[in-house]
Amino acid sequence: MRTEGSTAIVFGGASGLGEATARHLAAEGARVFVADLDADRATTVAEEIDGLPVVADVTDAASVASGLAAATKLGPLRICVNCAGIGTPGRLIGRDGPKPLESFAKVIEVNLLGTINVLRCAAAAMADSDPDEAGERGVCVNTASIAAYEGQVGQIAYAASKGGVVAVTLPAARELAPLGVRVVTIAPGLFDTPMMAGLPEAARESLGGVVPFPARLARPAEYAELVAAVVANPMLNGEVIRLDGALRMAPR
Repeated sequence: MRTEGSTAIVFGGASGLGEATARHLAAEGARVFVADLDADRATTVAEEIDGLPVVADVTDAASVASGLAAATKLGPLRICVNCAGIGTPGRLIGRDGPKPLESFAKVIEVNLLGTINVLRCAAAAMADSDPDEAGERGVCVNTASIAAYEGQVGQIAYAASKGGVVAVTLPAARELAPLGVRVVTIAPGLFDTPMMAGLPEAARESLGGVVPFPARLARPAEYAELVAAVVANPMLNGEVIRLDGALRMAPR
């Protein structure tokens, strides 16, 4: 799938991994829609990359459908990347007993159901378009986490939600294969995102130091580069790619 000249939409595109991806795809010649809950930030990023902002909540069916409808007005949707997610920590048992179920449900709703929501709507939009010369209609890139494999203490909901995203990948790719739509998931390790930016420099260096190589926090641009590689390589389908510098997380 060629990035240049393609229409792309990035959910969670106003910050972190999503922003880096939106910027990278635009630099490669894509027409990028920046979809995010933060309307002001989405507008800022979109203006800087000559893209278009979309206010979207991945947990809301109408919101996602509306954002995708806007994107398809400018041409067939070829690339959809979902970086929207939350990482609220929480143990099973707190000081007052079992943790409220609602706190687990919210993380799973955003990370897993939000991914499925974006995937189903984006795939439907791609299926309605004509294929390119190679028979492809589009590629959907989801975001999991290495917590799907080595969830730490306090990551019950987060690990469950990201494990679900991993599990969705192959059956979705198999279902959409006859339509010429690929599905690939990236499972990032420790990245230098806005969440990390709030930590003291010593803490950031300590976290980066546990990565075997390179011994640092990963850069959002490195996630974006992998997205571009996935888009370009038609044989990447139904796969989950760890992007973690060989890191395997400890229990704590």
